[in-house]
Amino acid sequence: MTQAATGTSTERTVQRRKGTGSGTGRTRSAVTLLVLTALLGVSVTAGLAIGSVHVPPGQVWGIVTHALGADWQEPGWSRARETIVVDVRAPRVLLGAVTGAGLAVIGTALQALVRNPLAEPYLLGVSSGASLGAVSVIVFGVTLLGPASLSVAAFVGALGALLLVYATARTGGRITSSRLVLSGVAIAAVLTAVLDLLLLTTDRGNETRAVLAWTLGGLGGVNWGTLWLPSTALLLGVGVLMAQARNLNLLLAGEEAATTLGLDVARFRARLFVVLSLVTGVLVAAAGPIGFVGLMMPHIVRLFVGGDHRRVLPTAALGGAVFLVWADVAARTIAAPMEIPVGVLTALCGGPFFLWLMRRDARRGTDRGVA
Repeated sequence: MTQAATGTSTERTVQRRKGTGSGTGRTRSAVTLLVLTALLGVSVTAGLAIGSVHVPPGQVWGIVTHALGADWQEPGWSRARETIVVDVRAPRVLLGAVTGAGLAVIGTALQALVRNPLAEPYLLGVSSGASLGAVSVIVFGVTLLGPASLSVAAFVGALGALLLVYATARTGGRITSSRLVLSGVAIAAVLTAVLDLLLLTTDRGNETRAVLAWTLGGLGGVNWGTLWLPSTALLLGVGVLMAQARNLNLLLAGEEAATTLGLDVARFRARLFVVLSLVTGVLVAAAGPIGFVGLMMPHIVRLFVGGDHRRVLPTAALGGAVFLVWADVAARTIAAPMEIPVGVLTALCGGPFFLWLMRRDARRGTDRGVA
C-alpha cells in the first residue's frame, strides 16, 4: 500500500473515531454549548447568592452591575451585602469557574496525548508535583521571583512529575492503562510523602496549618489581585490547545498513524507537556490540588459532542466550570458554618466515576499500548 493510500485510510479512521462531518453532530455541539453557557450563568448567580448571608438573585446582578458602573436600578442593598458579593464571593466564584475549566481541558488533552482514558492531572501525580513545588517555596521562604515564585515552582514541580510518570510507565516503547495509572499513583505517593515531611519538619506552625488546608483543595482566600494569573493561564492553555486540536485528533488513530499524516509526535508531546504543566502549576498554586475534574468532564461531554477536540475542548471547559462552581457552593453550605474543602467533594464524585471507568475499560479489553 502506498503512503498516500495509507494516509487516506488513516484520515478516514480519524474521522470515524471523532464522529464528525454530520450536520446533526454540529447542531448537537452548538446546542450543548448554548445549554452549558446558560447553566454557567445560573451557576455563577447561585454562587454569588448562596451562602451564610443569602442575597436574592435579582439583587446580586444589581450589585454586580452597580460595581461595574451601570446603575440600572436604585441601590436598595446594604454596604455589607455589596462587600460580600463583590469582594468575597465574586473572586471565589470566578476562580472556581477558571479552575474547573482549566482542569477539564488539561484532562482532555492528557487523555489524547497519552491515549489513555484514565489520564488526568491528579491521578498522574501532576497535581502532587505542583503542590510539592508550591509548598517548598512557602516552607523555605523563596521569593526570588516575587509574587510569581509560587506559580513558577508549581509549574516546575508539575512538569517534573509528568515527565517522571511518563518515563516510568513507558517500557519497550509502549504504555498500558494500568502501568500509567500505577506509575502516577506511586509517584504521587512519594511526592506527597516528601510534602508531608516538609510540613512536619518546619517550625512555622501557622503556615503549616494553612498549607495543610490548601492541600485539600479550596477556593477561599482569593482576591481580585491574584485572580488575573490563573485567568491568563486558562486563556493561554485553551488558546494553544484549540490551535492544536487537529493534531490531538490525529493521535486518536495512534502514534504511527499520526506520524504517517505528518505529525512529529515526540516534539508535539514535549511542547504540550510544557503547556499543560504550566497551566496545572498556576491553577494548583491558586486553588490547591483539586482532583477528578479533568477525568470526568472529557468523558461526559464526549457523550454529547463526539470525540473531535475542536468541540470537546470548549464544551469540557464550560462543563468543568459549571461543575466546580456548584461543588464550591455545596462545600460552603452542606456543613455550614463549617466549610468543606472542595477537593473532598470532587474526590467523592470522581472516585466512583474512576472505578466505573476502570471496570468499563476492563470489560472492553482496552488495556493496550497507548503510546
